[in-house]
Amino acid sequence: MPRTLVIGFGNIDRADDGAAFAVINTLRRRLGRPPLGEGETGWEETGGDLDTVFLHQLTPETAESLVAYRRIVFVDAHVLENAPEIHTFPVTPDFEPAAFTHHLTPAMMLGLLKALYGAEPEGRVVSIRGYDFDFRRGLSPRTGELAAKAAELILGLVENPVQG
Repeated sequence: MPRTLVIGFGNIDRADDGAAFAVINTLRRRLGRPPLGEGETGWEETGGDLDTVFLHQLTPETAESLVAYRRIVFVDAHVLENAPEIHTFPVTPDFEPAAFTHHLTPAMMLGLLKALYGAEPEGRVVSIRGYDFDFRRGLSPRTGELAAKAAELILGLVENPVQG
């Protein structure tokens, strides 16, 4: 298995925007690791063949930490009504600078890795449908079910990668 990072991002204080946090902790439990606590990222535990981290958002400062990985799976929540509830697709490097934010998309992060370090890891997005983005902790029942399914899907992708 190529060295892989599963990187979740979102806001646990906005209900279903915390779906990636639930996915990361489900993966960690399945891998025999303790779940992340509030405010923990998981960076201090990286160095294996399959690492998991959770961030509030993707930022340029994160790029250097991603260089060592050959595959990166980005996990987040989405609100797309016309997309599958668990939407997964390959992502390739792209760079469209944002004028007013440090936030990066997965494609922009891969573009930054390529431009700064010559690194070209395989990228994939796994995005879970969110239904409730109110200011509260905890997932809606449906998004909670989807987060558990997404964790299983990610384990399958990591163990048996499928292109396209």
